[in-house]
Amino acid sequence: MTVFKHTPRILIADDDPSVCEALEMILQEQGNYHIVTATSGREAWKKLQDHAIDVALLDLMFEDLSGLDILSRAQKNHLSTEIILITGKGSIETAVEAMRLGAFDYLTKPVDDQEIMRVLKHALEKRALVDRNRALETQLAGLSRYEGLLGKSPVMQQLYRTLDAVAPTDASVFITGESGTGKELTAQAIHNKSRRAQKPFVAVNCAALPANILESELFGHVRGAFTGAIRDRAGYFEQADGGTLFLDEITEMPIELQAKLLRVLETRAFRRVGGQKEMQVDVRIIAATNQPAAAAIEKRRLREDLYYRLAVIEIELPPLRRRREDIPIIAQAFLKTFSDVLNKPVESISARAMQRLMEYTWPGNVRELRNAIERAVILCRSNQIELEDLPPSLQPDEKSVSTPAASDHDDFLMVPLGTPLAEVERQVILRTLQKWKNNKTHTARVLGISLKTLHNKLSRYQGR
Repeated sequence: MTVFKHTPRILIADDDPSVCEALEMILQEQGNYHIVTATSGREAWKKLQDHAIDVALLDLMFEDLSGLDILSRAQKNHLSTEIILITGKGSIETAVEAMRLGAFDYLTKPVDDQEIMRVLKHALEKRALVDRNRALETQLAGLSRYEGLLGKSPVMQQLYRTLDAVAPTDASVFITGESGTGKELTAQAIHNKSRRAQKPFVAVNCAALPANILESELFGHVRGAFTGAIRDRAGYFEQADGGTLFLDEITEMPIELQAKLLRVLETRAFRRVGGQKEMQVDVRIIAATNQPAAAAIEKRRLREDLYYRLAVIEIELPPLRRRREDIPIIAQAFLKTFSDVLNKPVESISARAMQRLMEYTWPGNVRELRNAIERAVILCRSNQIELEDLPPSLQPDEKSVSTPAASDHDDFLMVPLGTPLAEVERQVILRTLQKWKNNKTHTARVLGISLKTLHNKLSRYQGR
C-alpha cells in the first residue's frame, strides 16, 4: 500500500447504513484508515468539504443529492478527492458520465472484497502521486522565484540568500546593476520581506525629475514656497514614513541635493521647501544606479560620503548574459503573463526561437526580454512563438546589437595605450551612436546607460 504522511481518510456514503458498516469492516480488516461515513447525499457533500478526504466511496443514488451531483460539485470546487461511484443499477451511459465528470472508477453492486481493495489501492496511489507532484512544484517554484524576481541559477540563489539576510534589518541598501536587471524589483522584494511590509513602498526615479522639482518631490513644500505652490504638499519622505523609500538612478540627483539627503539620513529630520518646521520620519532608504559606484564618485556624480552612508549593504545584480540558464524560466513566465493579458492562446516557444533567446546577449537585460516576448505574443499567429515572431535584432540575418562586426572591434581597439579613460569613453559613445545611425534610445540601451546620461555626455562633448 502507498505510504502517506497521514492515515488515509476514506469517506463511505450509502443511504443504507448496513452497507456503510460492511464496507467499513472490509477496509479495516485490510489496512489502517481513518473512515468517515454518511447516509445521505448532502451529508456526504458536507463531509467531503470538512474532512479533507483522500478517497470517497459514493453510492450513485441518493434521494437528496445523487453521486453524479456530488462528483460535479467536487470538480467545480477543485477538490482533490478521488471519487469511486458504487451502484446497484449500473448502465454504460451512467459509467461514461461518471468518468467524464472525473470519477476515478465506477463499480456495481455487489462489490467483491478484493475488487474494492484493488480499486481503493490504485486511487490512493494516484492521490499520493498528486500530492508528491504538488510538493515538487512548490519546491521548484521556491527555487526559481523570489517575490518578483525569477531565476534558479547559482548567482540568483546567492542573491536570494543575501536578500533573506538583509531584508529583516533596517540597514540602507545600495543596488548596482545594468539597466533592466531588476533593481526596483529587488528593492520591492527587500521591502516585502521586512518588518515594514505593511507600510508604504515609494519608488522615485531621480533621472525622471528635473533638478528644480526633485527637492520639492522628495521633501514636500509649503504654500507660497514658489510660484504654483498653492497649498502645502507632503513629499516622498513623508509618504514613505514607516516604510521604504527607493531612490533609483541616485547618480542623477544633483550633488547639492545629495548633501541634503545625507543630512536626512544622519538625522532622520528635514524641512519642507519653504518651511521652517523640522519634521521627523522613520524611513528605510534603498538606492540604486546602473553605474559602478567608484566611477560615479570619480566623475562627481555621487558624493563619496553619501555612498558610504547608503552602502551599508551593497548588492550587485547580474546581467542576463551571466545567467543564461534562467532565460527559459523568465521567457515562459512572460509568455504566460502576456498571453493572459492579451487573451491570446499562445502556449509555448519553439525550439528555434528559444535557441535564439539563449544565444542573444541581451544588452537591455530582463526588460529587453520582457519586451521581446510581449511583441512576439502580439504578432504570433498560432499557439507557439516562432523565430519569425521575435524582434528584428534577434533575427539570424541581423547583426546582434551586442555583436559588432570585426571592423567595429578593430576601430574600438585602435586606441593608443595610455589614452585617458574619458577619451576612450567618448570614442566608444560616438562610434556606437554612429553605428546605430544617431538613434540615441538604442545607443543608450546598448551602452547600458540612461537616455538622460547619454544626452548629458553628448552635450559635454559638443562643448569641447
